[in-house]
Amino acid sequence: MFGFLPTAFAIFGFALDRMRFGIAKIRKLRFLFVSALTFRYLCTQYALIGRLTMKNIRNFCIIAHIDHGKSTLADRLLEKTNTLNQREMQNQVLDDMDLEREKGITIKSHAIQMEYRAHDGQTYVLNLIDTPGHVDFSYEVSRAIASCEGALLVVDATQGIQAQTISNLYLAIGHDLEIIPVLNKIDVESAMIDEVKDQVIDLIGCREEDILLASGKTGQGVEEVLEAIVARVPAPKGDDDAPLQALIFDSVFNPFRGIIAYYRVMNGTLRKGDHVKFFNTGSDYEADEVGVLKLKMQPRDEVRAGDVGYICSGIKTSTDVKVGDTITSVERPCSAAIEGFEDVKPMVFAGVYPVEADQYEDLRASLEKLQLNDASLTFEPESSLALGFGFRCGFLGLLHMEIIQERLYREFDMDVITTVPNVSYRITTTSGEVLEVHNPSGLPEITKVAKIEEPYILAQIITKADFMGPVIKLCIDKRGVMKNQNFITQDRVEINFDMPLSEIVFDFYDKLKSISKGYASFDYHRTGYEPSRLAKLDILLNGEPVDALSSLIYADHAYDFGRKMCEKLKELIPRQQFDIAIQAAIGAKIIARETVKAVRKDVTAKCYGGDISRKRKLLEKQKAGKKRMRQVGQVQVPQSAFLAVLKMD
Repeated sequence: MFGFLPTAFAIFGFALDRMRFGIAKIRKLRFLFVSALTFRYLCTQYALIGRLTMKNIRNFCIIAHIDHGKSTLADRLLEKTNTLNQREMQNQVLDDMDLEREKGITIKSHAIQMEYRAHDGQTYVLNLIDTPGHVDFSYEVSRAIASCEGALLVVDATQGIQAQTISNLYLAIGHDLEIIPVLNKIDVESAMIDEVKDQVIDLIGCREEDILLASGKTGQGVEEVLEAIVARVPAPKGDDDAPLQALIFDSVFNPFRGIIAYYRVMNGTLRKGDHVKFFNTGSDYEADEVGVLKLKMQPRDEVRAGDVGYICSGIKTSTDVKVGDTITSVERPCSAAIEGFEDVKPMVFAGVYPVEADQYEDLRASLEKLQLNDASLTFEPESSLALGFGFRCGFLGLLHMEIIQERLYREFDMDVITTVPNVSYRITTTSGEVLEVHNPSGLPEITKVAKIEEPYILAQIITKADFMGPVIKLCIDKRGVMKNQNFITQDRVEINFDMPLSEIVFDFYDKLKSISKGYASFDYHRTGYEPSRLAKLDILLNGEPVDALSSLIYADHAYDFGRKMCEKLKELIPRQQFDIAIQAAIGAKIIARETVKAVRKDVTAKCYGGDISRKRKLLEKQKAGKKRMRQVGQVQVPQSAFLAVLKMD
């Protein structure tokens, strides 16, 4: 059956040998043809990119209160635009920190580029920045808003308008962003769609048909959201041929490539190999690599006006890159830096010290690298008699402080001691000098103090009407003065209080959530300084003050706070071979005391009878030994004691 095969192969080989020259010609022609097609395709794509630069680009962010479903909605947008394949897709894909996944919150803003083919047949490039919702990370939101033309205002249909929703909305309106209201979680049975629609209409004055209904969980309404972004968000304005002007809104440290800056190009074009400089710091570098931000960085030959991208220049010095700075060209620089970027305002201060004294420089390097990625962190060197050299760090709130401490441990393997959080006070001395005091050790002698002022805030609380009484009582207990109240709906009320910032630093937010069964939301804005009666509360262990546990506190609250501190420390400090006296003092006056009893060996156990003087002699000998031990012994304060004051009722 297969006898004809050898003959057929012989004929085919002979013919192939004769046609070899012809085949070579055909291959050459085919190569030229394919090359021409490729060149034509690349030219078409380049022209398409040129057209997309301004007209077909949309830059937008997602803003909302915490836990209203921003990250889940962002997942559905990425799925709908096929930005990620199924293998790359996971829940909260933009929350790339383990800490974000564990706590279920967004800590960092995340930028990503999507491509979407709209119903009008055109392809659009969508640059999305997903933002945090917690009040402690509001600076991240301000940076994202400064880089966009539009914002998706996401409102949970089961909870309605909450405090951070309003705060972020005003921030977006202040930057003249186009607002697209989206009602999320409409698939949940408890969704109050009509009621929440009315709240949104009252808040921003839009029409009912402007409000989009969506579900980040099921993907319902996501197509309509994408179409609204294309139709309503304006295209970026700028000139490709103008001098380069790009706003840095974030940066990260890469141990192999140095500092990578993320930016939004306002004017001009940034090309690979360009010689660029940072406007405010004055440092200049070569643009080794530029590109756009997908899930991973994707290199490009150039990034044009209106687009969002990154730059790698091998920058090793963290002070050369500052968030809010402007990138421009060395050969053709812009005349002025980009304005309108909000400065950070730390609310809470705490000392951060290394556990080992020789890790001071390592801690400095870690904080500098962390500051690149979190521009709202501020720090400066300080020293303590008990803890040695460290840094006084400024945070936007207690959660922000907790996150920074955890990131130092996880990302840089730094064990640190954090002092009692406090706020910044303004002291006027008898000589008329005005001082900023951030910790108790900076307080002048009481005889030289003429006036002490503490920072005040305007607290905005939105809660159900059922919980209004307990919420008002909590605020009054925290020295708050009610400014006004208004009913947003029949059962939701907004209450505004003037309050000292120091009163909300510790446990205010937790107590507010407890008494309102989780329904109340809270936001605050700094308003200035007001005169106050403050006292320096020192904690003494065996007569020695512990700097890390000292605090400036309102005089009327000092006794209760000192007593609770002593009781808490008694539980946490381990027993020694000698008695440990824990005292709370204001100046020379002791206002509270607890004693950690010594671990005592029963030296009289062997005395089963006889004269009492034998027992007394042994007890006196033991007493003398313990007295000598107390003079040379040191009390080891565990790290849990430094954090205990945050969790006191």
